This record gives sequence, structure tokens and C-alpha cells, in this order.
Amino acid sequence: MEKFVITVGRQFGSMGRPIAKTLAEKLGINYFDRDIVEEVAKRMNMPLSIVSNEEEAASSKFGKFGKMLFPLGKQTTELQDKIFEVQKCVIMDFIDKGPCILVGRCADYIARDCANLFRIYIYAPFEERVKNCVQFLNMAEGDALKMCRDVDRARSAYHKQYAGYDCMSGEVMDCMINSSSLGIEGTVSALEALIKQRFKL
Repeated sequence: MEKFVITVGRQFGSMGRPIAKTLAEKLGINYFDRDIVEEVAKRMNMPLSIVSNEEEAASSKFGKFGKMLFPLGKQTTELQDKIFEVQKCVIMDFIDKGPCILVGRCADYIARDCANLFRIYIYAPFEERVKNCVQFLNMAEGDALKMCRDVDRARSAYHKQYAGYDCMSGEVMDCMINSSSLGIEGTVSALEALIKQRFKL
């Protein structure tokens, strides 16, 4: 199989992560998400909690969801920059392993020079994302409302800081899809057909 790279950016609550994971399974290719953070922590010889902000998440009212507020943790800018540099190397090494899907973490920007690159952004109306958080993530509605706002703001700021553009920029994405229109399975099917056409699979 010829090497190609798919990156998936997503709004919080749009179900982008399960869509990306299922899509990778359907295509029979590698899927990298938390693996990126774990490998960064390993290479930097740092506790995973520092890289992923799990310590802050543990004391947060949002529990395991708290870390989503800070894609690179709440460390100093200098440390964040170092983590990002290692993260770039990790992502490029994962790309070298063969066809893959990379979720978040500015992968669309990091992989921008790859010959066979397809960048996807998954979004959904705010009210639908809140419903997804309540239904699939078992969050209280009030917490879901706040997380949808706060995580989107944090991801946007992080992406602008390191990529120089907003993560929801239609100018750089190859496909932007509203997951509420087709649901999880329908969105996976639509993206699978699109990618097979794009890469002649």
C-alpha cells in the first residue's frame, strides 16, 4: 500500500476521535492519538502526567476531561516549545511507519510537506456536541456546555500558536464535515469512500 497520511482535527463533542479510530480500522491503517503523547513523554524521560497535564486533570472538577483544556499542559512556554519540538519528531516517525491517521496535535501542520496528505476537520453544531457529551461521555449538561466552549478555545489557541492558523481553517483543510448530519457510522462511511477515491485504494 502506498504511504499516505490522514490528519483529523475536531471540535470537542463532535465525536471526531471515535470517527477517526473507526475510519483507521476500516482502512486497515495505523491510528495515532494518545500514542503521540506517550512517546513524547518516553523520549523526554518525563512523566506522562507532565506532558499530558494529567496532574491538573486529576484535581479538576472535569476529571479525565480536564487535560483536554491544555493540549500541551500548563507548563512554561519554554517547556511547551520543547515538548512540541519532540512531538514533531514523533509524528514524523509515526508517518514513516506507513499509511496512518493522526488525531489533533497540529498534525495537519507538521505533516504539511508530505506528498500524500489528506486533512480532515470534524465539527458539529454546538447543541449537538453538548448532547454527545451527555450521551457518550456521561457528562452533566452544565459541564458539557463549559467543556465545549473551553476546549475549543484552548485547541484554537494552541493551533494558532504553533501552526500560525486556526485549526478550523477551511483554507488548509481538504475536507470539513458536520458529523451530526450523518452520525458516527455515516460519517465514517462517507470519509472512507472519499479517502478510497482520493488515494485510489
